[in-house]
Amino acid sequence: MGLLAIGAGIAVLTGLGAGIGIGIATSKAAEAIARQPEAKGDINKALLLGCALAEATAIYGFVIAILIILFLK
Repeated sequence: MGLLAIGAGIAVLTGLGAGIGIGIATSKAAEAIARQPEAKGDINKALLLGCALAEATAIYGFVIAILIILFLK
């Protein structure tokens, strides 16, 4: 059971990378809007798409962790 918990913990660490990626993307989008306010709509669309994809990787890691805990007992 101990190794399952370690495996699940490692799978959940994908959320760390997603959080860092979303933070960097948001800061760059804010910089881009500050430099070119007329492109705000296009920048927001790209930011939301990128954030959704980054968050999806975190959700995949969470699902894998749940599957490890539930089905590998």
